Amino acid sequence: MIRVAVVDDQALVRAGVRVLLQDEEDVELVGEAADGEAALALVRQARPNVVLMDVRMPGMDGIEALRQIISDPALVGTRVIMLTTFDLDEYVFDALRAGASGFLMKDTEPGELLRAVRVVAQGESLLSPTVTRRVIREFAVRPAAKPPPQQSLEALTDRERQVVALVAEGLSNDEIASRLFVSPATVRTHVGRAMMKLDARDRAQLVVFAYQSGLSSAAGA
Repeated sequence: MIRVAVVDDQALVRAGVRVLLQDEEDVELVGEAADGEAALALVRQARPNVVLMDVRMPGMDGIEALRQIISDPALVGTRVIMLTTFDLDEYVFDALRAGASGFLMKDTEPGELLRAVRVVAQGESLLSPTVTRRVIREFAVRPAAKPPPQQSLEALTDRERQVVALVAEGLSNDEIASRLFVSPATVRTHVGRAMMKLDARDRAQLVVFAYQSGLSSAAGA
């Protein structure tokens, strides 16, 4: 059972998610919150697998709540999807740097939201190829908050660097496998090892690393 919490200051949004999830056999809504502080209390108590988190809220906003969730060792199994009304607004990039597993527009189709919850619960990130490329292009015109340590890049094998660069292009494991003439299982292994070496929670953070380290060819586009 996938345990989900929804955090949004709009009661209508919370109600909509509640109705959407109530008939799903593999998904359970374990709580709701209207601001960041309430979200932290809820997440620490309910330990959801996935949090749907609004970016903008009164008091503690979603980005700060995200940072505190990600930094809490007791919540290592919790993934956060940020909700936004603006496509790739400035807060989305802060969210990805802070460790979000992806983001959704609030007008996302119900079926897509359910798919997103299931994908992120499995440890994947929610960044489509198109969105990934746009994220990198946006990063390219912004100063990096903090470049990754050089030793982290050096810890990757040549093949792992190739795979991370292709992840940053928005390719799926199957697409990377086809590009490199290897099996999808081999790609999953390389992705997993790269995430471990870079201390990345998911593929979204690999995208950020690829840009900051210069691995992504799209970074200079």
